[in-house]
Amino acid sequence: MKKIYSYVKPYSLLAFFCIMLLFVQALCELLLPNYMSEIVNSIEETKIAQDGGISYIGIAGVKMLGIASIGAVSALFVGLISSRIGAGAARDLRKELFTHISHFSNAEMDKFSTASLITRTTNDVTQVQQLITMSLRMVWYAPIIGIGGVVMALNKSIEMSWVIALAVGVMLLLIFGIYKIAMPKFKIMQKLVDRLNLVTRENLTGVMVVRAFGTQKFEEERFGVANTELNKNTLFVNRVMAFLMPIMNLILNFITLLIVWVGAGLIADSNLQVGDMMAFIQYAMLIMFSFIMISMMFIMIPRAAVSAARISEVLNTEITIKDGETDLSAESKGSGDIEFRNVSFHYEGAEEDVIKNITLTAKKGETTAFIGSTGSGKSTLINLVPRFYDVTDGAICIDGVNIKDMPLSALRRKIGYVPQKGVLFSGSIAENLRYGDEQASTAELDEAAVIAQAMNFIEEKDDKYDAEISQGGKNVSGGQRQRLAIARALVKKAPIYIFDDSFSALDFKTDALLRKALKPATVNSVVLVVAQRVASIITAEQIVVLDEGEVVGIGTHEQLLENCETYKEIAYSQLSKEELK
Repeated sequence: MKKIYSYVKPYSLLAFFCIMLLFVQALCELLLPNYMSEIVNSIEETKIAQDGGISYIGIAGVKMLGIASIGAVSALFVGLISSRIGAGAARDLRKELFTHISHFSNAEMDKFSTASLITRTTNDVTQVQQLITMSLRMVWYAPIIGIGGVVMALNKSIEMSWVIALAVGVMLLLIFGIYKIAMPKFKIMQKLVDRLNLVTRENLTGVMVVRAFGTQKFEEERFGVANTELNKNTLFVNRVMAFLMPIMNLILNFITLLIVWVGAGLIADSNLQVGDMMAFIQYAMLIMFSFIMISMMFIMIPRAAVSAARISEVLNTEITIKDGETDLSAESKGSGDIEFRNVSFHYEGAEEDVIKNITLTAKKGETTAFIGSTGSGKSTLINLVPRFYDVTDGAICIDGVNIKDMPLSALRRKIGYVPQKGVLFSGSIAENLRYGDEQASTAELDEAAVIAQAMNFIEEKDDKYDAEISQGGKNVSGGQRQRLAIARALVKKAPIYIFDDSFSALDFKTDALLRKALKPATVNSVVLVVAQRVASIITAEQIVVLDEGEVVGIGTHEQLLENCETYKEIAYSQLSKEELK
């Protein structure tokens, strides 16, 4: 909660002004029954029949109107200011959350599901926003009204103080009971929202698989379970709320009747005036109203506290991959080679390394390819270069500088990255291609599209580069998506290119044409390629064969066919002897 409070702190002055207005509003509400009491008492004492009686009533009425107007204006500004503070703090909190998450490495991302991070950034922040807004209006206002109401009521009649004590006692018991019943449900509310979002997101993103396997009914039932659990929890909470208000109204009416009954006896004994009894009733209502507000806060606080804890959990997650301090502002004059020096890596919590003591050099102007069976560590190894994960032991150096010593922005500016799954963003084709270089000209887009073998299908579209891409690139085929992702990396003109199994969705002809066009375009770059197909890397200057995280062979295609049994097995399982020559 301290972390969350820091986002309200910039609005401290505005919050102080809001609290001062609350005092004014509360004071006005406390004074109105007193003036009403004086008017009724003056009528009771027949002052209205005396000279100046009407003038007295008129003056008191004007005072009441003025006090009511001040209270109304104060309440209006309190609402505006509290909303401004709540919305501003929520905006800053969402921004901080998004920024913090965007700096997560894959290791941090593995700790949270995507659906949970979305819920924490949206729904959880909304819960905190509502608490901030309502607490400014109620947390300060309710005690002022409650305590002030007790003081003013006792000032009118000390004999009826036991009625106020009874009302307060009953309300405290009711609030405590509601709190004990509702608190456990509020604590699990956000987890149920998480679950529903997770099921919904998985269903929508995997809709093609669901349809292909004919499991719509299963997914509907799975969604129904998550939805029903959330519905039951919400209904329980709403029923508690629905039960709370009528009970409080019943207590309020009962206390009013009790005050009238006791007050009538006091009036008959000339120990209380009618106006004072009416004022006492209004003060009792204000006291009860303050407890209603407090009960509402007790209902809001548990859920908001759970949301705040979930938000703090994300914000307090330490980012393990941090910026280095080496100044790389000047252009590198080194060879541009990438060196893997005794590199080992294991995932957090794992007992064994998935990458084991790898030493090799990827040279500028050459293609270094990685091949091996599924799970051999190919993608994991090259994902260490842009520091999606950090090496556990050893070092990766570019131009002799350890990448851990480089600022992340400087390191990643050097890399044109194409992931296994071609990820595109909503927008036009041109906007996607310019993702790595906003200033890229149309000629540069053309050059990259031609190399990536994407120009044909771009030209076929009516709007060419202005054709819209849907979220995730769902409106283009897998091969087209991959080619656009490759073109996007090429537009960047980076000194390092990483292709993580990026040719898998291409047919052999397109693959061959792309590789042929790619070679002259990357003569001044280090090219790292992960591949499953031997045909995609057969011309690579250096092929690294991995098996269970270890290097079992390094060399050209011809050398590995002679010296590496693992590579030979992979090669002969895919191509004939004639094709391998």
